[in-house]
Amino acid sequence: MGNPCEPGSGDSKAKTVKQSMVTISQVMMPHHANPAGSIHGGVIMQMVDNAAGVVAARHTRSNVVTVSVDQIDFFNPSFIGTLVVIKASINLVGNTSMEIGARVEAENLMTGKVIHVVSAYLTFVALSTDYKSMKVCPLILETSEEKRRNMEAQERRSARLAAFQKKNRKVEKAERPHSPVNYWNKDKT
Repeated sequence: MGNPCEPGSGDSKAKTVKQSMVTISQVMMPHHANPAGSIHGGVIMQMVDNAAGVVAARHTRSNVVTVSVDQIDFFNPSFIGTLVVIKASINLVGNTSMEIGARVEAENLMTGKVIHVVSAYLTFVALSTDYKSMKVCPLILETSEEKRRNMEAQERRSARLAAFQKKNRKVEKAERPHSPVNYWNKDKT
């Protein structure tokens, strides 16, 4: 499968924010909580990462990986029995990366009261079938809200890149020992 964002692929058009946005909901159960009945932050973080990953995959129609969580702010706790709703959408597209914003709310199903639980910004990279970063389709900004989010995302990206340069990190590339698809499909003799 080729890159759908490369010229000549037949699907190299820019995409709107609406084409990839997602809302995911889940009722919080006892296994999501600590002994006090509040939901573990890690559970919420995993749900945010999953929702943001869906947005990135929808935009690129490829495998995607989380490369950074730029910011995650917890404003209120959520509890067993609440409906946690994650709304995620793409804020910014770079050459091979995307910033996804997520807002988490918790609804008390007995009263209908909704509270803001978490806001987060994650960066994803699209991967080709050989696990190399690949070009991402451009983004069409249709509303003033989308344009505002894009401008704020550009500022976060600039700050993130400056911090990365300051650290002067040298990242060693990991070798992939096998493809998960090939591993599960290979003959076991």
